[in-house]
Amino acid sequence: MTNHGLFVGLVTLDLIYLAQSPPKNNQKIVATDYIVAAGGPATNAAIAFSHLGSTDTTHNVSALLGIVGSHPLTQLIRGDLQKYQVAINDLNPTTNNPPPVSSIIVTQASGERAVVSINAVKTQADRQAIPPEILQNMDIVLIDGHQMAVGIEIAQRAKAKNIPIVIDGGSWKPGFEKVLPLADYAICSANFYPPHCHTQEEVFAYLSQLGIPHIAITHGEKPIQYLTHLFPCERELEGGTNGIIDVPKTQAADTLGAGDIFHGAFCHYILRENFIDALASAAKIATFSCQFFGTRRWMES
Repeated sequence: MTNHGLFVGLVTLDLIYLAQSPPKNNQKIVATDYIVAAGGPATNAAIAFSHLGSTDTTHNVSALLGIVGSHPLTQLIRGDLQKYQVAINDLNPTTNNPPPVSSIIVTQASGERAVVSINAVKTQADRQAIPPEILQNMDIVLIDGHQMAVGIEIAQRAKAKNIPIVIDGGSWKPGFEKVLPLADYAICSANFYPPHCHTQEEVFAYLSQLGIPHIAITHGEKPIQYLTHLFPCERELEGGTNGIIDVPKTQAADTLGAGDIFHGAFCHYILRENFIDALASAAKIATFSCQFFGTRRWMES
């Protein structure tokens, strides 16, 4: 059996350093390790989805829809994606602009990270750039909101084809109000606050009013909160049922990309499990990934 996933959004080049601490003003530090890898929420999720399909009887095929271009730095991105068998659908293949680059310093003792990055604000694609047959054979779609015009169009097309849509709500981005009503699953971070929302309860209420059947908010190593309108569980809340899922405990070596890996794992498991079980399974994978430096070495263990 083969499952196909489309991941829409940000493609970056990540320069990841392991050091005793981030530098202070006018300080130079020496890293003890480093990794160069493709990055971005949709990108890391696509790689996790592809990898998890190679570890059991189900084979996953990942397609990434974003801007890569032809700048010399993009060869590093292309090489990394090829290694993990992720197909690139480039929304602007002729651009010579450098890709967004993120510089990340991971603190060796705690696994905490400091990030300097440029997102896709300067590299937005038009929906006319979408390949016409991009959704053919797709079983699931994830949208991270960094290519919003493209994400809206993909969500509309996927909805018309009854392809499940997962929203990676890392933070609120203008345009999400057009994508979210089409979503089947909204998996958001604790930093996701739509307009006029100031508490987690208000976020759940906002997303529920949009008609999203399944909603979850992650809190790092703390329990995941969820609300589902189609799967009975603990207790009713505004027409749905809610609960929490404990996240496995671990000694984190690096938390970078854990949320992205969680979303890729969720896309893998939701094609075979119910919503609550898929959240729990994805949490186990994301927690495991935190035991390793960088966003790739967990797959080599």
